[in-house]
Amino acid sequence: MPRPNKEDPEILQAALVGLQHSLEGIEERIADLRSRLGGQPATSGGARRVLSAAARRRIAAAQKKRWAAYKAGHSQPAAKAKAPKRRLSAEGRARIVAATKKRWAAFRKAQAAKAAPKAAAKKPAVKAVKTPAVKAVKTPAVKKAAPPPAPVAVAAAPAAE
Repeated sequence: MPRPNKEDPEILQAALVGLQHSLEGIEERIADLRSRLGGQPATSGGARRVLSAAARRRIAAAQKKRWAAYKAGHSQPAAKAKAPKRRLSAEGRARIVAATKKRWAAFRKAQAAKAAPKAAAKKPAVKAVKTPAVKAVKTPAVKKAAPPPAPVAVAAAPAAE
């Protein structure tokens, strides 16, 4: 019968305790062997060595020297001298301008040739000549007079006694 995939946390906890116990035993054996060899005892933190300032300077100088030697051996070929920038002479510029004008003239001529048959096909419209129109003089219209307002009756005030 297959086992279910679910693992019980208690079983996992027990396995962890067992492995930690084994690890402690192995670390003790390693420390014992190192002490027999005359080496340093096993440390759990891995203490770092402290270098003096003079030692750091010597190491830095040696590293710089190695890099200088590496770069000298692997240097790239010298960059080619850049060609001077080309300049256009006045004569060359004049030739370019003349050729451009010639091309544009040919283009405009071709456009005019295309438009000519279309224009010939259309009948030219007769332009009507505009004659100055005589402005009619408008006489002001006589407005009908509004009837006069009706008289308003005013009540007589009582006489004071």
